[in-house]
Amino acid sequence: MISEKITVARAKAQLSALKLIVKLVPAPVPYMFLGQHARFQLLEHIARLGVNKVLIVTDAALFELGVIDPLAQRLSELSIDTVVYSGVIPDPDFNVVHNGLAMLRENECDAVLAVGGGSSIDAAKVIALAASNKKTPRELVGILKARKPSLPLFVIPTTAGTGSEVTLGAVISDETTHIKNLVIDPKLVPLAAALDPEIMAGMPKTVTADTGIDALTHCLESWISDFSNEETEMYSGSGVKLVLQNLERACDNGQDLSAREAMALAANYGGLALNKTGLGYVHAIAHQLGTQYGVPHGRANAIVLPHVFEVNRPFAAGRLATLARLCGLEANTDEDAADKLIQRVKDLLRALPMHLEVDGMDEQHFSVMADAAMKEAHGTYAVPGYLNKEEIIRILHAIKG
Repeated sequence: MISEKITVARAKAQLSALKLIVKLVPAPVPYMFLGQHARFQLLEHIARLGVNKVLIVTDAALFELGVIDPLAQRLSELSIDTVVYSGVIPDPDFNVVHNGLAMLRENECDAVLAVGGGSSIDAAKVIALAASNKKTPRELVGILKARKPSLPLFVIPTTAGTGSEVTLGAVISDETTHIKNLVIDPKLVPLAAALDPEIMAGMPKTVTADTGIDALTHCLESWISDFSNEETEMYSGSGVKLVLQNLERACDNGQDLSAREAMALAANYGGLALNKTGLGYVHAIAHQLGTQYGVPHGRANAIVLPHVFEVNRPFAAGRLATLARLCGLEANTDEDAADKLIQRVKDLLRALPMHLEVDGMDEQHFSVMADAAMKEAHGTYAVPGYLNKEEIIRILHAIKG
């Protein structure tokens, strides 16, 4: 018990230092293009900046589906040469980034354009930052490890989840241990990005659901963060409302561009909020499901989310009640309002095409997973209340298929 109290005290001291860094090192905000054809407006913006050759960073599926072709063609019409690196995989590792960096240097590209989901954007961020700083991607792991600005970086998200187009972080996995490494630096933030619902219209229902819950989780964790303020509440509260109103619509009809645009905004707002508030235990535990069992990140968040918020209820009932009322969920007491919000999230999860348990979990892994989740969260995330190892292990038992 004494050791646990010391650990919590250290975590709080570390968080105080982190809060000061957040205040002193503000995150820049990209120039944003929104709506149908926004991706082509972004390309014209790139041309106006005098770029000569762009490395397009994407994944094999998008490349083979022909998503990149019209973008490369338009860039060519704008007198910009392109080189396509389509080697990004889900949860990209250092090998993925190294290979992209080598292609950039070999072809002497002077800018990077990420086209894809969070994996492609994160890989592109680290490629662009490593290129300008003459550092290996591993040397950038941590906080503020880069001295020079990134190569000009531009982003066209094809999913509505991570909000990575505005965040000052990138996640790169270790190819051997599969542990996720964080690169955190305002220099990672792109110069400009396009939120274009047309390019998201072809997303499968499962991907729409997974990424949409990732956006919801960012907004919810930001809302109850101890670093939350009026600005972040504007983003996170709006993001939660947008997801609750539009995610089912986007899943039911992928061609519903209004719902797609609303979800893109929700993800964007979540990214803007978490730049200042950070994440929480949902992500800390979900990351272990990805590392240990390869569960897609958004799906892992969905699985963990209701269980963590049940445990968080005593620490954040008032905050959850305020958010519930903002979402139109009226109740006589804060406790009832918090209950309604948690139930609304559970109802949404059940309505989506996703399995909310992890099949094949081995209880022998639970202790290591709980330790890793605590190590990630404590001193890094401004959570409203600290969970102990036993509480995290109970959550792991609850999600075991």
